Parts: sequence; C-alpha cells; structure tokens
Amino acid sequence: MQSIADFAEQLAREAGDLIRHERENSPLRTGYKDQTELVTHADLMADKLITEAIHSRFPAHRILSEESRPDKSQAADLDSPLWIIDPIDGTVNYAYGHPQVAISIAYAERGNVQVGVVHAPFASETFRAVRGKRATLNGEPIHHSGATVPRDSLFATGFPYTKDKLAPLLKRLDVMIHHCRDLRRVGSAALDICWVACGRLDAYYESVSPWDFAAGRLIALEAGASAGHFTEVPEGYPEDLWGQDILISAPGIYDSVRGLLKGAN
Repeated sequence: MQSIADFAEQLAREAGDLIRHERENSPLRTGYKDQTELVTHADLMADKLITEAIHSRFPAHRILSEESRPDKSQAADLDSPLWIIDPIDGTVNYAYGHPQVAISIAYAERGNVQVGVVHAPFASETFRAVRGKRATLNGEPIHHSGATVPRDSLFATGFPYTKDKLAPLLKRLDVMIHHCRDLRRVGSAALDICWVACGRLDAYYESVSPWDFAAGRLIALEAGASAGHFTEVPEGYPEDLWGQDILISAPGIYDSVRGLLKGAN
C-alpha cells in the first residue's frame, strides 16, 4: 500500500501544479453541471491527468471521478479495486481565487478505503494516510484536537448547490450553532475533514459524494478521529463510501454531536 500511496501523492501533486498554473496563468473558463454546479477547465484537465495515469499503470482498476466517471453505483461494486477522485474539491473557491482548494485521491479494495491523499496546492499541504498507519501532514504525524465538550468545539459543514431541500439542513445548523462554539465554512469537504484530522476543527458533518470525503475520512481515522453517520447506512453498502449524513469529529465529542444531529432530524 505504500507504493500505492506514493503514486497517489505523486498524482495529487502533479494535478496541484497543473491547477495552480492554470489559475495563475490562464483565463478562467467555467461551465455548469446539472445547471447548478460550477466546473472549470482546470477540473477537466486535472481529471484527465489523474485518470489517464491510473489507467496506464493499473488498467484493471476502476475509477470513480467527479468529472469524467461520476457513476456512484461503482462504490457498491466490490469485485475490483476502485480509485475515488476529486480533481478539484472546492471548485467555487478555486474560481474565486480562494486558497481552500484540494485534490482528493482515495484507493479502495472491496469497499474499504486503504489509501487517502488530500493535497492543497495553494497552501503547500499534503495530507496522507495508509490504513493501519499514522496519518501525516507534509510527512509529520497529525492528531485530532482532543475536544471533549461540544460547547467549546468548532465545527464545519456545507450546503448543496441545489436549494430546494434546505429546511432540515437549517434545522441541524440551528441546533449546532446553539450547542457549539462556532461554525467555519471552508468550502472544501476534503479539507474540512483533514482539518478535523489535524485539530484545526473539532467536528464536521454533511451529506456529500464519495469523491468529496473518501480520502479525508481515512486520514481522519488514522489521526485518531471518530467517523460514522447520524442516520443509517443501507445494508450491504460500504460504510467507507456512503456519503449521506456523515459525521467526523474528535472522539470525545462524537456521541454528543451525533445525538444533537439525530435529534434535529
């Protein structure tokens, strides 16, 4: 798995160099997926770079990618290795010149994520984990915040591009705001989770796609954080790849925060 992790980190860094160069040197070209979700030319270029390299080295492996291969049903197929890729997590941040942008690459076998790499090119930070090994940031071990009291905890969440089902999200937000220290809206799920892993945040919850969280979730777990869901995972679906109602936090507040979120449903 170390060689897989080395390969994933190499691809993430190459994609990071590409998207940084594109933002600094080329006119921004954008479009929309499903009439709502922003996509840039750099998303597509980075996706091409990563997926072609994986296919060249591992032709029998499958790829689940936000841009070119977004068929989420692949996550439930356990027969062959699966790469889960977000070439730019935080596309809106990227388009607006914000630094909270990441390339997220995860590798799974039989539905279990074994390798996770999240690279933030504008911050020059690379988070990495191999299952059973300690998570690192730029090669140095990281650990969750150690938070034990929700009221003193800093949390993060996000909101969907479509705004037709906001009521339950706002209800949860109201509960969390009244029971925690404060909210941060980073704009990249992968970085939200990695920031929980290294103690910059105490908790994160949201409903997202596998490419948004698969790598970060493993990094958080290997940094000692707790990860799960505040609603049920469908029977037979890999928990590592189920993105509905995920919660990742310091272990000392996990049960309390999960209770708050379940009570707000």
